[in-house]
Amino acid sequence: MRIHQLSPRLSNQIAAGEVIERPASVIKELVENSIDAGALQIDIDIEQAGVKLMRVRDDAGGINKDDLALALSRHATSKVTDVEDLEGIRSLGFRGEALASISSVSRLTLCSSQDETGQGWSVCVEGQDMEAQVHPSAHSRGTSVEVRDLFFNTPARRKFLRKEKTEFGHIEEAVKRLALRHFDIGFHLRHNQKSVLQLKPAHTQLEKERRVAMICGSELIKNVVAVEVTHSDMHLYGWIGLPSYSRSQAVNQYFYVNGRIVRDKVVSHAVKQAYKDVLYQSRHPVYILYLDLDPRAVDVNVHPTKHEVRFRESRQVHDFLYRSLHHVIANIRPGDRSISGELTALASTPVSESPLAETPSSSEPAEAVPSQGSLGLAESKFQPISQVARNAPAFGSSAPATQPGAHSVAEKLSQYKALITSTQDGTQSHADAVTNDSDVPPLGYAVAQLHGIYILAQNEQGLVIVDMHAAHERITYERLKESFHSGGVISQPLLVPLTVHLSKREVECIEQHQDTIGSLGMKLEQMGPEAIVVRQVPALLRAADIETMVRDTVADLLEHGHSSRTEDLFNSLLSSMACFGSVRANRQLSQLEMNALLRDMEQTERSGQCNHGRPTWVQKSISELDQMFLRGR
Repeated sequence: MRIHQLSPRLSNQIAAGEVIERPASVIKELVENSIDAGALQIDIDIEQAGVKLMRVRDDAGGINKDDLALALSRHATSKVTDVEDLEGIRSLGFRGEALASISSVSRLTLCSSQDETGQGWSVCVEGQDMEAQVHPSAHSRGTSVEVRDLFFNTPARRKFLRKEKTEFGHIEEAVKRLALRHFDIGFHLRHNQKSVLQLKPAHTQLEKERRVAMICGSELIKNVVAVEVTHSDMHLYGWIGLPSYSRSQAVNQYFYVNGRIVRDKVVSHAVKQAYKDVLYQSRHPVYILYLDLDPRAVDVNVHPTKHEVRFRESRQVHDFLYRSLHHVIANIRPGDRSISGELTALASTPVSESPLAETPSSSEPAEAVPSQGSLGLAESKFQPISQVARNAPAFGSSAPATQPGAHSVAEKLSQYKALITSTQDGTQSHADAVTNDSDVPPLGYAVAQLHGIYILAQNEQGLVIVDMHAAHERITYERLKESFHSGGVISQPLLVPLTVHLSKREVECIEQHQDTIGSLGMKLEQMGPEAIVVRQVPALLRAADIETMVRDTVADLLEHGHSSRTEDLFNSLLSSMACFGSVRANRQLSQLEMNALLRDMEQTERSGQCNHGRPTWVQKSISELDQMFLRGR
């Protein structure tokens, strides 16, 4: 066939195949348009999972009458005017393809009004190459887009749609993703005339946390800590899950760059590296994170659906994310996992009854307390979602909890202080941590040892059970790491240098990253276009598989621009040493030793998990114990 130009209709349908994967893609594009227009309330009506009807209505400024027909043509937009605008995209949409693509495979009606008179204008297109006609229409201030009979003229595309429940699940997820970022906008989602999701605007921190609870569930909100770190022109904030709340699948992972949810390998790798020392085997963390940076430092125009981005300085972004999250995770202490019941009860209320506006401002959580230490960047701050609930009453009891439970803890406090004060074995540092009779540590005080494996302790919330070997293993491991890394990496020359054959690209990568390779304790020299010789390796890793280590390191450098391969090997060896150097099962500990272990856990980084990612302690509240024994019923 001779070369010819495609018709506008066929071009639009090809573009629709790129932009519109399913009904959820339509909802995403339309809601993003409403957000860009400055809407404060967005109503979404769905029938038959979007195949029959999708209607999105907002209260933004509306569209000018003369622009209505133009809005449905391809590559028509109000968000980009010249090439320079592409270097700093701030809006969610900008291509000007969405409405044209949607209208080519559906019956679309666009109505809009720019004033409060109730008079507006509408334009209709029915999936064919025809001139759009503008007609008067009654409409309040704002814009509504109605999409009917999706894929009615492309039956092959329609056959690829799943069942109604599956397709609506994708629509609901698309709305939730947008609602998790744009807290100042209200969302109302209905399916087949039934309200499914109703979210009022959230302005305060507590209201935002309630929205997260209603979207992601109360269990998630009970197991996350808030994080906020700023460095240069990068600002990272949001929530990350406790390592103990990991999932078997990569669910509840939301990452936004300048308001746009993305799936990016740089981001995924940085988060994975930050959690690598505390997650068990192939578990996945949960997080809702937002990264704001200069729009000129990120290219969002690399994928038709805009799910992928490209960072101008990917190495800098990766290091910032990794260091920030690694620092926050390291400083999660046992006390951070105690949460008041206020948010939990609220998160379990029906969506339509969410009392966001009625909540007094006095119930807002306290401001974040800056963390100790530094990232070498800016000072970070993190805190539990709510403050520690002290003196909670027992299940079914109306009496204040400052009577039986609190007196018992106070007695333990007095006994512990008396015990450590009278001891002359150098444990006075633990006594210094107890400042007055009202201070009860998060892990409380030991009351017994069970089968020589577990320590039973009592704190203000209830019962604490500690795996003493796992806990001591983490403490020993962290101390070994601190001691080893403070002395730097010691290299050892090989008696017989090792030759490794690589590709030309890998050899060039080694030459470009000689400083990085030297900091890892290795000395690699080029022997030819496709070979290198290993002359020095870290002394601690001299018995490792050197060739595999070199190849893996080069692979990391090619993929991410840096490598943590030797550090991982170091930590693996130190972890084994810590395991053998920790207290073993069936060893009887004195009360002083048990309490000393609890205090060390409270001061040690990542003490919630052992070196292998297993939990080191669990909390059973008084309410949970009461429910187990049906007290108060």
